[in-house]
Amino acid sequence: MAVKTWSTPVSGEQGRLVPCTLCGGLEFSPCFTCTEAGPSGSGASFSYVRCKHCGLVQINPQPSPGSIAARYGELYGADYLAYEQANEGAFLRLQELALRDAGFFNLERKLNLPGSGRVLDIGCATGALLRMLKNRGWTVEGVELSGPQAEYCKSRGLDVRQGAVEECSFSPASFDVVLASHLIEHLNNPDTFVREVRRILKPQGRFYVTTPNIHGLQARLFKNRWRSAIFDHLYLFSTRTLRLLLEQRGFRAERIVTWGGLAAGLAPGGIKKILDALAKPCGFGDVMICRAVLPEASGGLV
Repeated sequence: MAVKTWSTPVSGEQGRLVPCTLCGGLEFSPCFTCTEAGPSGSGASFSYVRCKHCGLVQINPQPSPGSIAARYGELYGADYLAYEQANEGAFLRLQELALRDAGFFNLERKLNLPGSGRVLDIGCATGALLRMLKNRGWTVEGVELSGPQAEYCKSRGLDVRQGAVEECSFSPASFDVVLASHLIEHLNNPDTFVREVRRILKPQGRFYVTTPNIHGLQARLFKNRWRSAIFDHLYLFSTRTLRLLLEQRGFRAERIVTWGGLAAGLAPGGIKKILDALAKPCGFGDVMICRAVLPEASGGLV
């Protein structure tokens, strides 16, 4: 079985029942319970539920925003920075491939944005993607909840604000592109987050969202042992629920691509190669990226 994604250890945080971020419902059915096998080795457990109205999978009751912020700050912020630094090159390569699949580089060419475009990376980690885009000619800014990671980005000469994007007071319609890679599943309120992204995007702006796909092959096979079913992932989206969240807040999902059939070590090389090749055309990949546009934009980008 593949190792799960890095996560902060399960703690005794007090949870409270919150309405479903997608539909506002308050009726949930059990989905699965996970036992921690991460850094703490505590064997503690946490559970996911499924909204009876819209089907969104989530941890509910949910820890408070203050508890979430503490995970990435004074509690485990330094550990998370070390993890991101150790994997920076691999993560950047995956981000570049995802953006290519979602047509980001075609957008650059079509709109001639690198020389004049402004991009915001929310959850920018070590700033590796910001540096790459800056080298391509973009004006780049970042937001990072984790204090240690935000300070690290600043030490690399990047314009990065520490905190939640809703607290940053960006001007309306000020970015051509907003990126959020492996972020939305960590948030207490993805709906509020999507509203804020809409507010700060320019007309015809694009929003690129990358997140695990709970309707992918690996999630269906492994359920509570799925590598993305971790304590830090408060929401587990499918292509359907992610599209619904974006569209009900005024975006149009132009393109959704999934990838990753099976993680390394889960099957013989030949089988893994076949499943990886089929994950994109068949839509059962482990991770997905959605390119969404505001309704004022014209379509046609590929």
